[in-house]
Amino acid sequence: MNDIAARAHPIEFETARLRLRQWRESDLAPFFELARDPQVMEFLLPLPTRADSDAMVERIKARIAANGWGFWAVEHRESGAFMGFTGLNSPLADLPFSPCVEIGWRFARQWWGQGFASEAARGALQVGFERLALDEIVAFTAWNNTRSAAVMERIGMHEDVGGAFDHPLVPEGHTLRRHRLYRIARPRR
Repeated sequence: MNDIAARAHPIEFETARLRLRQWRESDLAPFFELARDPQVMEFLLPLPTRADSDAMVERIKARIAANGWGFWAVEHRESGAFMGFTGLNSPLADLPFSPCVEIGWRFARQWWGQGFASEAARGALQVGFERLALDEIVAFTAWNNTRSAAVMERIGMHEDVGGAFDHPLVPEGHTLRRHRLYRIARPRR
């Protein structure tokens, strides 16, 4: 992995229908609403309080400020509505394949099933490979999260079948502890 820390200018970009941008104060309430939706959070732990949700956004913003990239707020270009987040992250947990950069997303349920997660993720992959010069990007999800796994496959990622692992931040014995690992390498030119 290349040295990608301390980017001076935060990255923002657009896709055909989306704007991936820095977080705003006005994003806090709708982000908390999606984070309290049991269907959105079905494969994540636990349902946060408002303070937890706001603190997560502050951590995301701090990482973007430090790196220039991270989990961007996703805005619907036509309506200006906050939809959720998508982006790149260097996980803090000690994972079997660390160090790495992961791609991740989380959208309010009203935006599901319309290709927005795949569209935003493709844009984030492009930033990761073209602007950050990453050699590889990974994604991982709970073993039974077929919706996220389907997005990973739609954006060209391939499951590393031998890379399945128990997530160290999920309690032992919990049904969400076992995770699937997906990978994608920078396209050769």
